[in-house]
Amino acid sequence: MIINHERQITKAVLAELKRAEDPRFRQIMSAAVRHLHAFAREVKLSEAEFQQACAVIARLGQHTTASHNEVVLCAGSLGLSALVCLLNNGDRGPGGTTANLLGPFWRADSPRTANGESIVRSPTPGDPIFVNAWVRNTGGQPVAGAEVDVWHSSSEGLYENQDPAQADMNLRGKFTTDADGRISFRSIKPVGYPIPVNGPVGDLLRAQGRHNMRPAHIHFLIYKPGYKTQFSQIYSADDPYLDSDVQFAVTTALIGQYVQHDYRSAPAADVNGTWFSLDQHFVIEPGEARWPQPPITGKAEAPG
Repeated sequence: MIINHERQITKAVLAELKRAEDPRFRQIMSAAVRHLHAFAREVKLSEAEFQQACAVIARLGQHTTASHNEVVLCAGSLGLSALVCLLNNGDRGPGGTTANLLGPFWRADSPRTANGESIVRSPTPGDPIFVNAWVRNTGGQPVAGAEVDVWHSSSEGLYENQDPAQADMNLRGKFTTDADGRISFRSIKPVGYPIPVNGPVGDLLRAQGRHNMRPAHIHFLIYKPGYKTQFSQIYSADDPYLDSDVQFAVTTALIGQYVQHDYRSAPAADVNGTWFSLDQHFVIEPGEARWPQPPITGKAEAPG
């Protein structure tokens, strides 16, 4: 089609998309074209602004490496990741799901760890925490034999694949639920941390006058055939950034009670001071069990 007016552009592109054989691809791409074209018309996008936007997209790819995923970071900072999660889990309402974001730091093949064992694999400062978690189905019955990946940042706010000083797979483990649907492990209490701001996501946040902090949390990935794989993050109720998470990921169902105790009631003999406990329940839904693609595959050579 020869184009003689801007109004013809969208129609021409949509006509070509009708050739696509995959109906879902055709639906998604057609909607994307309609919305992108409508956006450009609404804001009267200038040529310079369009070139700037293309440069930002290119930089997202250029800043994505084996140990850092700027694209996932950007999707979270725009609220898109949280929106997709809530559209696809629970009842699309507040408190309707324990599902949350996968995040950019999950790694495949974390070490299999027995219930009750520690996931601290190299000297890591921090208050001890003892975690119990239960997995149930939508009918309230315990789900036995589910694989549960656990990971979190250090007390310095760094995941092990960001920090060469930490041992490989430090603060990571893969557990299996028992007959009661329970797992348990020992670790150190995580802290809130800043997301990286040395790329286009940082520019985006500065332009909005926003901070770059995430509240303290522990990640859980729950896998069991017959159930939809669930990603979750359990946030500390006392974190000052709970209601201003840079990734828009905190929901009421995901606020955990990290309870502080003193040494006199510690569950381990080597604990001589403050320690914490966390008891958390998850509900998984029927669906497809699948392991996700790891957002990153390598370890950073320098901290940060």
